[in-house]
Amino acid sequence: MTTMTAIERTDTPTTADERTTLEAMLDYHRATLAMKCEGLSDEQLRTATVPPSELTLLGLVRHLAEVECGWFRNVLGAEDAKPLYYSDEDRDGEFHDLDSADTEEAFATWREQIDRARRLAAAHSLDDTGTRRGGGTYSLRWIYVHMIEEYARHNGHADLIRERIDGVTGE
Repeated sequence: MTTMTAIERTDTPTTADERTTLEAMLDYHRATLAMKCEGLSDEQLRTATVPPSELTLLGLVRHLAEVECGWFRNVLGAEDAKPLYYSDEDRDGEFHDLDSADTEEAFATWREQIDRARRLAAAHSLDDTGTRRGGGTYSLRWIYVHMIEEYARHNGHADLIRERIDGVTGE
């Protein structure tokens, strides 16, 4: 069973300023993914949806660690952080080789990337921009909205995977 700290998901404010709203909504979706994984065994976290899909909860956690790193560290922070799980040879590596993947490491890495993202974002205004490798300039505001969309979409996947594993549904 994967050990995680108690998950606290708080409702998002309905009348806050823009930044508070964006940060709260992103944190809400981060907590939702953690809740979808809560209480499952390593084997269950590695359980794929329906063939031929390779989508698993563990793969989603690893993918979202990559996404946090990519948008906050590499784009906003102008770092050159190397991929965590994928490579040029395997662009979807976060979803592969899960039989030998360390579940505890994956969750720790995801939480670490979230913590780093929060620290980086706190040092920037919503209008500050970063450049993506290969082109394109993105504001922190855009990154927040994109990350909310990314988590919301994958939380829908996570909900279906969790329901298939043990029948648990919910928001």
